[in-house]
Amino acid sequence: MNPQDLKSIMGSGLLSFPVTDFDAQGDFNPRGYAARLEWLAPYGATALFAAGGTGEYFSLSGAEYGQVVKTAVDTCRGKVPIIAGAGGPTRTAIAHAQEAERLGAHGILLLPHYLTEAGQEGLIEHVAAVCNSVKFGVIVYNRDRTKLTANSLAILAERCPNLIGFKDGVGNIETMSSIFMKMGDRFSYLGGLPTAEVYAAAYKALGTPVYSSAVFNFIPKTAMDFYKAVAADDMATQHRLLKDFFMPYLDIRNKVEGYGVSIIKAGAKLVGHDAGPVRAPLTDLKPAEMEQLKALIDKLGPQ
Repeated sequence: MNPQDLKSIMGSGLLSFPVTDFDAQGDFNPRGYAARLEWLAPYGATALFAAGGTGEYFSLSGAEYGQVVKTAVDTCRGKVPIIAGAGGPTRTAIAHAQEAERLGAHGILLLPHYLTEAGQEGLIEHVAAVCNSVKFGVIVYNRDRTKLTANSLAILAERCPNLIGFKDGVGNIETMSSIFMKMGDRFSYLGGLPTAEVYAAAYKALGTPVYSSAVFNFIPKTAMDFYKAVAADDMATQHRLLKDFFMPYLDIRNKVEGYGVSIIKAGAKLVGHDAGPVRAPLTDLKPAEMEQLKALIDKLGPQ
């Protein structure tokens, strides 16, 4: 798949980040992960992101990263495109990007470089180095320490033809507007704030109709229903699901930092697709919180 093909795929449809399966000892469970992907693939996501943030990329060892991506590519071949996460230090991001390309992934989501502050010149060089190390498409994730300006993205667009996507996890309306006005259709734009459904209508108004859904991991039918409601400007359905599920869901998610991932694994467990525990430094939901989440899921009906 060439970068422009990936750009077209990213321009429409719901995207999702499968959780990564671990066994009771905390080791990668490829059989469970393959079964998860086989379950999720038919629900209609346009692409799945292997080893992304919800997939606990930050906790994977070098060998595990390749195993996760290979399992995803092999399982979903001919069914749904796989985009791999890659991030951290520049050389690590390059090594993972090249490994994902070798294993047959269709592109990468370039995750934040983590920890250290950096100016725009340094961020440009970081992103360009990763883009220039591979031939397939790259989507950059604006979040945490990696916050590119419209001018920086314009420079990168000139230097890196395979940089085809921009995912926003910051939520600054002024910044998003300036990027969209400057770059137009040069990029595909993705909404990437945690629990993106809460912001989906607002992002669509900004020219970003596509987003990634984490809850697709355990309520895939509802996630697709919500996406279709956004696409159709069906505010009644959006408001009903926001009121009945997403807002009380946020009350649980916001209790502990890191629960953005933990609550997704909890949901998968509750619907019979247990992915095992989260890895430290994350912590699993407490029993009472699991009960609260179960009550929300049960109200939605069969998936």
